[in-house]
Amino acid sequence: MNLILKNPLIFFDLETTGVNSSKDKIVEISYIKVYPNGTEESRTLRINPGRHIPEEATAIHHITDEDVKDCPLFKDVAKELMHVFEGCDIAGFNSNRFDLPLLVEEFLNAGVNIDLSKRKFIDVQTIFHKMEQRTLSAAYKFYCGKNLDDAHSADADTRATYEVLKAQLDRYPTLKNDVDYLSAFSCQQKNVDLAGRIVYDDRNVEVFNFGKHKGKSVEEVFRRLDTGYYAWMMQGDFPQNTKNVITNIKLRCK
Repeated sequence: MNLILKNPLIFFDLETTGVNSSKDKIVEISYIKVYPNGTEESRTLRINPGRHIPEEATAIHHITDEDVKDCPLFKDVAKELMHVFEGCDIAGFNSNRFDLPLLVEEFLNAGVNIDLSKRKFIDVQTIFHKMEQRTLSAAYKFYCGKNLDDAHSADADTRATYEVLKAQLDRYPTLKNDVDYLSAFSCQQKNVDLAGRIVYDDRNVEVFNFGKHKGKSVEEVFRRLDTGYYAWMMQGDFPQNTKNVITNIKLRCK
């Protein structure tokens, strides 16, 4: 089934130095940009993370320091990639919880403030887990009838994710071929920041989604309940995107 699109939809996948979206770095990015008329463009880029790639990460994606020593740093390609993603809705596998927050963190660290506030995000893993509860390799086998022989290669994972979403639409009549619907369906919570540390509650109020103030209004905590909490978060190990969000709320309090 071909996707019905209002905007270009980018499927992307990252290979990284680790699993911390606020600290780790990209070593490879692949994307497939699907246009509303059905045409596609794809690219894979190796990135020099500017640090040692841990052996445990290399064991998964097989990318070594030697492989990326002559590759560009992310800051060297950040503006080019921003133009690729600009105006597009975004899809991936576990992308809402990991790939997207890490990508935005890389943009921010490179001094590129990409605006994703009006974009829709489809997480194919969430759709899969709601429907079948398995991994990407199993999803590819289950929906597409093929083995994912090159798993944990960004290019192979990106292509598999794209094919799985189309197969999901073919398989489940209840899934609407509509990016707005798929974005809402694959979202597990209404995030304010990309990492999900701040979420909207049932009243559309920004609340904390972690720690001692979980479930409490961010604005109320900053104003009255714990006036030092903002400073603690700004000094803590939180993604820059999260810090930007709480700063906007803090400024609104004034």
